Amino acid sequence: MTQGTQIAWDDSVLPFQLDASDMRGRVARLDGVLEGILKQHDYPEKVEALVAEMALLTALIGQTIKLRWKLSLQVQSKGPVRMIATDYYGPEAEGEPARIRAYASYDPDRLTDGSPFEQVGEGYFAIMIDQGKGMTPYQGITPLTGESLSACAEAYFAQSEQLPTRFSLSFGKSSGPDVAERWRGGGIMLQHMPKASPFAAKGEGTGEVMVAQDLVHGDEAEQWNRVNILLDTVEDLELIGPSVPPTDLLLRLFHEEGPRVFDPQAVRFGCSCSEDKVRQSLSIYSSRDIEKMTTEEGRVTADCQFCGAHYDLDPETVGFEAEAGKGA
Repeated sequence: MTQGTQIAWDDSVLPFQLDASDMRGRVARLDGVLEGILKQHDYPEKVEALVAEMALLTALIGQTIKLRWKLSLQVQSKGPVRMIATDYYGPEAEGEPARIRAYASYDPDRLTDGSPFEQVGEGYFAIMIDQGKGMTPYQGITPLTGESLSACAEAYFAQSEQLPTRFSLSFGKSSGPDVAERWRGGGIMLQHMPKASPFAAKGEGTGEVMVAQDLVHGDEAEQWNRVNILLDTVEDLELIGPSVPPTDLLLRLFHEEGPRVFDPQAVRFGCSCSEDKVRQSLSIYSSRDIEKMTTEEGRVTADCQFCGAHYDLDPETVGFEAEAGKGA
C-alpha cells in the first residue's frame, strides 16, 4: 500500500482576518504531523483522539508565536489519561517550518467505555510560552471544563486572556483504494479582537468559568453570533478532505465577512531531544544516584517520550561528579 499523496495544504496553518467582523483566525491541516506524532506510541484509540485534538489546538494557537519561541499546552488530570503534553517550536528562521511534538501518559486499566474526553477527569488546562534564554516564561491555567479539549481551550482564552475564541476541529484515520490508513486532522480557530467587555472584567459570566459569550455585548455579540452560525455549517470533509483548499473553505463560510488571508506557516513533526540534553538532565545527580540508575548491563539509559529516541550512556560519564572530573 502507498502512503497517499501529499496535498499542497497538508501540514500547514493559514492565518486569516474577517475585515467586516473584526475577527481573526487560522485554518490548520495536520496530516504527516499527526502520523509522525501518533506512530511513536501504540495508544488506544481514545487516547489517540485526545492527542490528535491537542496537537491541532497547539498548531492553531502556536502559529502566532515568534521565531525560536516555544509554546506548550498541557492537560493534567486525575482521570485515566493523566497528562497530555504538546510543544510547538517557532521556526528557526523566516520561511522555515514550525515543529510540533506531543505525547500522553495514561493508565490502561482505568480507561472506560466513555468518550475520549471522559478519559480525563478533574484537572487543569495550561498554556506556557518560553521566549528564550533570559526571559521569564509565561503560564496560564484554567480548570478542565466542557465536553472537549477544544472547550477547555476556549474557556482558557475567555478566562485568562478575555478573548472570545472558538474552535471547530475534525480528525481521524482515513483510507482509500491502494492507500494506507493514516491520520488526518483539520480545524478552524476564530477570535474576536476588540477589547473585552467591561462586564467581563467584573466577572459577570454565565458560570464559574467564563466562556466567549460572557465577553461580547451589543454589536460585538451580534457579529460573534453571526460568524459562529456560519462556522457551524462547516463539514468534516471540508476540514480534512483532499478537495477543498483552505482559501476556498474560507470563501464558502465567510464570503460576506471579507476574508483576507496571509502567508501560511508550514508545520512538521519534530523533537528537540538530544544526548546533550539527557546529560544535562542527569547532571544534578551524584555518582551514588547514577549507580542506582545503572542497568544490569552497566549502562544508563533514557527514552524520549515524544519521539521514542533511545539514549545509552556510560555511567562513568554522567552526573555532576563526572562533570567536575572533566573540568579538573
